[in-house]
Amino acid sequence: MWLAGLSSLIAIGLSVPAALAVARHRFPGREALSAFILSPLMIPHVVLGVAFLRFFTQIGASGTMVSLVLAHVVIVLPFAFRLTLSTATGLDRQLEQAALSLGASGATLFRRVTLPLILPGVVSGFVLAFINSFDEVTMTVFIAAPGATTLPVRMFLYIQDNIDPLVTSVSAAVIALTIIVMGLIEWLYGLERLLAGEGGGRS
Repeated sequence: MWLAGLSSLIAIGLSVPAALAVARHRFPGREALSAFILSPLMIPHVVLGVAFLRFFTQIGASGTMVSLVLAHVVIVLPFAFRLTLSTATGLDRQLEQAALSLGASGATLFRRVTLPLILPGVVSGFVLAFINSFDEVTMTVFIAAPGATTLPVRMFLYIQDNIDPLVTSVSAAVIALTIIVMGLIEWLYGLERLLAGEGGGRS
């Protein structure tokens, strides 16, 4: 679970500046940057797993926790970026301009104005990234060391040789938790509103 949390935090840390840059500025390669960040969604995880295995083996990092975290960041980054971008696109720039006119510094502007406005997308992006990282099996099987496997991978390997009701119970608990979390996001922010670029919570 810590792997999913760390990967999601890194993904959010990369997504926020990238989303703000894409939403606010017109620069050469803007569309290419968005397409590059979202590209893992179009690549089968088996292909990603083989590619990561070959890459990390060549640089001598195969089977390390660093390689596992980096691989998970790549696959969850599109989810964090997409939702953060949606709220950043719907951001009211007049509020930021008003804060600047009142003497707010860049750091204060981001902390007191920008971040609260994009927070629904940031939180939702983190949750979706966490769920996808925690649920990832296909790619993780290729690059995880025997002592660094995740819970879903352990469950997958275990059920190949055993039939245990405990695995079913754990799976049901994970599914239920996922449904509850997604329901909370829908209730607090509304996924349709986030994807439509409306950053606020429900009125």
